[in-house]
Amino acid sequence: MINHESATARTIKFVFLGLWLVITLFPLYWIVITSFKEAGAIFSYPLTYWPTTFSIDNYVELFAKADFGVYLGNSILVSTVAASVSTLIAMLSAYVLARFSFRSKGAILMAFLATQMIPAFIALGPLYLLMVNLGLVDNKIGLMLIYIAVCIPFSTVMLRGFFANVPDALEEAAMIDGLSRLGALFRVLVPVMKPGIVAAFIFNFVNCWNELFLSVTLMNRDENKTIPTALNGFISSFNIDWSSMSAAAVLTIVPTMVLFAFASRYIVQGLTAGAVKG
Repeated sequence: MINHESATARTIKFVFLGLWLVITLFPLYWIVITSFKEAGAIFSYPLTYWPTTFSIDNYVELFAKADFGVYLGNSILVSTVAASVSTLIAMLSAYVLARFSFRSKGAILMAFLATQMIPAFIALGPLYLLMVNLGLVDNKIGLMLIYIAVCIPFSTVMLRGFFANVPDALEEAAMIDGLSRLGALFRVLVPVMKPGIVAAFIFNFVNCWNELFLSVTLMNRDENKTIPTALNGFISSFNIDWSSMSAAAVLTIVPTMVLFAFASRYIVQGLTAGAVKG
């Protein structure tokens, strides 16, 4: 009887997970097949769930007419630089918050957590005025600086939890052997913390890669626009270019999927290690 109930429970679980997988993957599947359909076949009746002919014209036109290669290069540059710098700064600040005790430590942590509850579009006005005064509107450096500032609080809280799980004795032993505190951090703790650092970098990269409001507000010239701005440009007042938007969406999703596929092990290790203590 017990084995029968266990088999039934497993069957229900697998059926539920299978349905959930189908529901989750169907939008992605639909975008992919739409990107390979001819423009006139997207809304053809009856609706086809598998195109009779596959065409790459949407991808060719995307790079030929929309300068998508420029947008793609801008997104890679901005996201990589912003994610790298913010992860480095967050690692240093998380180390300080985890290893030292000082008066305003609790207030800083509360401020970092409070920033995660504020919608980004609320700060668009002040940020735009600040960038105007600094002369950084329509400038990739200005966008990088904002992304760095936005990513640091979450990464700091995340990495602080990871630091809290690294024994102090490991760092103290390195310092007894002659390393400075900074040397012990980079030569001893960083290799141990690699899963957490990779997880923080990936989350920062994805946040910068997908961000829309700031890039639309600050970037005006085509040579400075990022991919979310390009996707938004396919929507006009009276029409939506579904064929080009679908092709662009597929190319936008691929880098993040590849990144998560190669680093999924580090993400799981980093998140679980940072969530135990701190």
